[in-house]
Amino acid sequence: MATAKKSDSITVEEYINGELISEVKHEYVDGQVYAMAGASVNHNTISGNVFSAFHLHLKSSSCRSFASDMKVKTSVGNYRYPDVLAVCDNDFIENGYVTQTPVILVEVISRSTRKIDERDKLLEYINIPTLQEYVIIEQDVVDITVYRKSDDWHSKHYFLEDEIHFESINLTLSVEDIYDRVQNEDVIEFLESKK
Repeated sequence: MATAKKSDSITVEEYINGELISEVKHEYVDGQVYAMAGASVNHNTISGNVFSAFHLHLKSSSCRSFASDMKVKTSVGNYRYPDVLAVCDNDFIENGYVTQTPVILVEVISRSTRKIDERDKLLEYINIPTLQEYVIIEQDVVDITVYRKSDDWHSKHYFLEDEIHFESINLTLSVEDIYDRVQNEDVIEFLESKK
């Protein structure tokens, strides 16, 4: 989701207290607050597909999945709202709204957010000690990038007809399932070719 700067520098405490009463979500980056813009149908569909799969898979485990309302405090003290995440230690959910211990983080990106998700967030996220995987999913084309701690954070791309094994939560999903009901040119062409 695109963000817009809201105000001058504020403290973390002011940010956390403001988020509790705000109708709009904000990310806190280097003392600045950025409002989160609304998401497209494709963005919401992809996020929903991933969250649903994570939720069902983790239902009887000690791990839990969360959608875009759970904040992650990054290694540099910024607060981000990933689209989907999983946490395997609920003792580290601060005040019911913030975690510092995700094992997997998922961001659904567009042209307007690509730079932040692929550069800024990548550097912040991979330095979270508990994180095992960072997943970036394109919404306008079919391309999923997975960065794994077990592979020294090298990127691996997945496309239609591929399956992805998320090591951190021991779940395998097909790219087709992640893009189920998404309307972009790649998905439309793929579905047409299967007829």
